[in-house]
Amino acid sequence: MDDEDRVKTDDNKIQNNNNVLKNNIVEVDKEDEEATGKQPLSKRQRKKLLKQQKWEEEREMRKQKRKERKQQRRIQRQNNHQENEGEDRGAKKRPRREVTPTSLRLVVDCSFDDLMLTKDVHKLHKQIQRCYAENRRASHPVQFYLTSLGGQLKQSMDEKDKGWINWKDIHIKLEHYSEVLAKEDVVYLTSDSPNVLKELDPKKAYVIGGLVDHNHHKGITMERAQNLGLCHAQLPLDSFVQMNSRKVLAVNHVFEIILAYVEKGSWQDAFFSVLPPRKGAKAVTSGSADPDGDGQEDQPEEHSDLEEEPQPNDK
Repeated sequence: MDDEDRVKTDDNKIQNNNNVLKNNIVEVDKEDEEATGKQPLSKRQRKKLLKQQKWEEEREMRKQKRKERKQQRRIQRQNNHQENEGEDRGAKKRPRREVTPTSLRLVVDCSFDDLMLTKDVHKLHKQIQRCYAENRRASHPVQFYLTSLGGQLKQSMDEKDKGWINWKDIHIKLEHYSEVLAKEDVVYLTSDSPNVLKELDPKKAYVIGGLVDHNHHKGITMERAQNLGLCHAQLPLDSFVQMNSRKVLAVNHVFEIILAYVEKGSWQDAFFSVLPPRKGAKAVTSGSADPDGDGQEDQPEEHSDLEEEPQPNDK
């Protein structure tokens, strides 16, 4: 039944009810007059009584109409909400970011747990969180490894960041990196190394020492790399950057510099996009620049045999 037929039916019902009420009122007037001998109701009284009875008779009909109107409004709201939601989804949808993962492996070595104070373990935990977040946002994410996870660090992660067990695109290992990676693929990053990186090899795994010790254990990463017979190298920091502070970089800074280099292809751009202002980093001037990228300034020939002073640990 369509809306027009429904309206006609309702009008017919109302008309029939009115006729019935009028007949009832006439009969009531006759009965009252015969029973009481009183005058019948006035025209105004009958009209009022008719109106009241009509109101009572149509109560259910009005109730049904209210339900129908309410249901129609609800359906209309749902339709409007779906339309608005579709428009909002289209407006808020961000352009799809192109992500191209690299084969380069970047490892944070967490085997220094017993050398750190609790507060320093918490700092390392935050640095690892930063590494994870930056790698997830990177347009060219690396293969992120976290090795030797245990002890205080794992306890800190369990207590302060229970969601770490759901991290994606990361290889979390309880084993030492030497048990996970082939020896010939490993390059340990330490500023005590005389070898300076000129470029990154996508087939290699670069290890960052997960140590926050305020330089109390100077040279320990270099020592461990040598004990395992591993290749080692330092970032070409001296070739591009002059700093007022110590050249000791946090774990996340080393991680982010490598991410930036993978994306930009320039060590200078990578350093200056990551190093915090407190480091007082300035570009190396042309007179002191190192065109060879070997981490040593050019010296006059008569002094070329002087050894370079060892650098603090990058960790």
